[in-house]
Amino acid sequence: MENKLKIQIWSDIMCPFCYIGKRRLENALDQFGHKDIIEIEWKSFQLDPYFVASEDDNLADHLADKYQKDREWANEALASTTQNAASVGLEFHFEKAIMANSLNAHRLLHLAKKQQLGSELKELLFKAYFTDGKDVNDEETLQKLGQQAGLDSESITLALNSNAFTDEVQQDILSAQQIGIQGVPFFVFDNKYAVSGAQHTETFVKTLEKVWEEGQFEPKITILNTESANSCGIDGCN
Repeated sequence: MENKLKIQIWSDIMCPFCYIGKRRLENALDQFGHKDIIEIEWKSFQLDPYFVASEDDNLADHLADKYQKDREWANEALASTTQNAASVGLEFHFEKAIMANSLNAHRLLHLAKKQQLGSELKELLFKAYFTDGKDVNDEETLQKLGQQAGLDSESITLALNSNAFTDEVQQDILSAQQIGIQGVPFFVFDNKYAVSGAQHTETFVKTLEKVWEEGQFEPKITILNTESANSCGIDGCN
């Protein structure tokens, strides 16, 4: 089996810092001398799994209501995030954003992941929402994005018109809860080190170099106790 340095990333399509964090990690990988041994696995996370969209939804008003602030505060927050995104070459248009529940997009991502197309579809979904003002819960939109990523039309239709991959999405969310993830993006390197949030590129570079220096790119567990009591092995129980 080929030895890979695995990076697991929990994120939501509706999270602007997840897109910014994705780009900063990619910039770090461009500076990392062993990019060819990297394997990225996208994990689902929903910031608002119970959200139901309506025609009157407006992102600025939604933020103001959520954080109990006024609309001016919300607009300033969105402008700041837009500038943050621009610093890594991303173009955000929050004024065009169509708010949506991200479950179906996550289900489609799991289909893409099965075909090693997760990163391709993830990028397209982010761009569709934050830049192009597309409804990422619309079946026609998801069909087009899925095909652009390399999926075939029939498999997309079958997935979207069923409950396919719903369990996988929920399992990712449960795993996040078990780890203690309270916000995204959340990056786990080699099942050992975690980086929370869209940290600067330098942080990702340092983490990659640390994991590389430590070795074999396989999960490693440090045993804190030295006694073998209260356990069972191939020779019996102690």
